[in-house]
Amino acid sequence: MSTRAKVTLAASCAISVFIIWGVHYQQVKERDACDMFQGVLRDDERRREKMWQRQQDFEESQRKRALYERAQTVVSGE
Repeated sequence: MSTRAKVTLAASCAISVFIIWGVHYQQVKERDACDMFQGVLRDDERRREKMWQRQQDFEESQRKRALYERAQTVVSGE
């Protein structure tokens, strides 16, 4: 086998390995980016649930306050 043939074979093997590695690296990065996006979605859902719970607590507090104000008489300081 001539030297030129060996160089061509080595170069084509190196290029093939580099391309395969590049595709693999790109797939890993895309998978990580997708996982990060899922984390954002989970955070948004958690935030929505928290806000809903706070709203429910606030409404319950308002109902209790109205009930207590009706049940108690307020005497002015006169």
